[in-house]
Amino acid sequence: QVQLVESGGGLVQPGGSLRLSCAASGFPFSAYVMYWYRQAPGKERERVASITSAGGTTTYPDSVKGRFTISRDNAKNTVNLQMNSLKPEDTAVYYCSVLHITRRYWGQGTQVTVSS
Repeated sequence: QVQLVESGGGLVQPGGSLRLSCAASGFPFSAYVMYWYRQAPGKERERVASITSAGGTTTYPDSVKGRFTISRDNAKNTVNLQMNSLKPEDTAVYYCSVLHITRRYWGQGTQVTVSS
């Protein structure tokens, strides 16, 4: 079955950096677009990055553009999110996601807290 396992979250000061990773299994990873979402307390889940199957195209909302970078390693079935210049408003649980055969799958999430 599809499994997505995120890692790399933590507490970081404003202006700092974190790198999140997601290990995927149970589906042909290299054939699928991969996504990172986040959800802050009391807010709706928000997409923060996507990457096409071969990694040639990435998309970001304006809120993270220029600060976040998504990448993937199809040999290792992993997708990463490099987050730089972090702000307190980036505090959220971050989720890896894939849309596989009409169903969207989520990992368990990893907490990112940006605070001094």
